[in-house]
Amino acid sequence: MASDDAFKVSSLKGKVTLITGASSGIGAGTSLLFAKLGALLALNGRDVENLNKIAKQCTDCGAAQPLLVPGDLTDEETVKKTVEQIIAHFGRLDVLVNSAGILAMGSIETTDLAQYDKVMNINVRSVYHLTQLCVPHLIKTKGSIVNVSSVNGQRSFPGVLAYCMSKSAIDQFTRCIALELASKQVRVNSVCPGVIITDVHKRAGLDEDQYAQFLAKCKQTHALGRPGEVEEVAHSIAFLASDAASFITGVNLPIDGGRHAMCPR
Repeated sequence: MASDDAFKVSSLKGKVTLITGASSGIGAGTSLLFAKLGALLALNGRDVENLNKIAKQCTDCGAAQPLLVPGDLTDEETVKKTVEQIIAHFGRLDVLVNSAGILAMGSIETTDLAQYDKVMNINVRSVYHLTQLCVPHLIKTKGSIVNVSSVNGQRSFPGVLAYCMSKSAIDQFTRCIALELASKQVRVNSVCPGVIITDVHKRAGLDEDQYAQFLAKCKQTHALGRPGEVEEVAHSIAFLASDAASFITGVNLPIDGGRHAMCPR
């Protein structure tokens, strides 16, 4: 039994887990780790081809075939159908990992309302809506929620205004709903990664040279002297989702090589 296991993260075995943003980056890495831990996966992403690749990697490591629920979560019907499909297929939901998100460059002078709306709709509104529809099912299983935020939610950086605001919103959302759902024994936490090596920065518009310089700068901006790896975030998500974190709720956990603790000197 999982409860007798020294590594309580093994409690994720057999847990029905919805991971959004599973077709790339942190969501994809988390999907693979949860598959290895024996979770029953429902994977959402917008890139169906990549989603199929991730699903194949999951089954290649011996996991059950994930249920694929692709689609754009800013579309309200898609969100409803996603939750309905998962419950119809598995009969329950134990864990929700909100990993879908985008990064966009822009300041108060350059971020138009269209970009602001796009970032807030994907990073905040769709998370709010999906979580709202999952909560009744998570209450039944006394499940857990892990939101993927960013160090940008806790610390202020110029040039990524809408993104920073969206992640502050996710951190506050995490703490508030942790308190709202605590009496129902549903735990809610977020991870706040620093710079992690994914495609998110290039998608936001950095070319190869700019990205290389950005990663090189991480030697100074992160106390541990390097950017992080997707797997390092995935392990923290698994920890928070599992019984290993049974007395942890309302936490925004930095996974940032010490960046949150730093200040210029």
